[in-house]
Amino acid sequence: MIKNCLLALITVAATSGAAHAGGQAGSIGVGAEFQLSGAGGPSVNYDAGQFHLGGFLSMVDPAGPSNTLFEIGGGFFWHVHKTAMSDFGIGGSIGIESVPPQGGMAAVRTTDLFIEPSFQIRLFLSSNVALSFTAGIVFGAVDAGGLAITGQGVSAGGDAFGAGFAGGAGVHYYFF
Repeated sequence: MIKNCLLALITVAATSGAAHAGGQAGSIGVGAEFQLSGAGGPSVNYDAGQFHLGGFLSMVDPAGPSNTLFEIGGGFFWHVHKTAMSDFGIGGSIGIESVPPQGGMAAVRTTDLFIEPSFQIRLFLSSNVALSFTAGIVFGAVDAGGLAITGQGVSAGGDAFGAGFAGGAGVHYYFF
């Protein structure tokens, strides 16, 4: 009996693989993230090992007619360096906001386009939970003219380059 248990224990120990701390190739993460411009919301990421990509979609509909804010975007980051608990990626994201009229009878809905070359650090708190921190440059186009060099913003959209909270974090839970 003891020999069988010992043999089973040795077999299990010999055939078990090393634990992956994070960034496992082929995993899908769900969570929330915000772009540098402040656009963001619920998101899905795919980690391919050497890179990760993902996107978000959000909608805010306060009481009243014709005042719904829509946001959609996606990003891609190539992993330049990886450790067991983190990775450093270079890439960027693109986001689009459909902003409701901001008052006045002549006000119209605007469309903001944000192009954001940036770098991102993902820190894995456990084998499948990651915090992400992003910094880079924001180019506002279409109705969102302007330029900003910033860290990750967490405004709820509509005010791309406004003052206030200039830090934030994305979080994802990875399934593998």
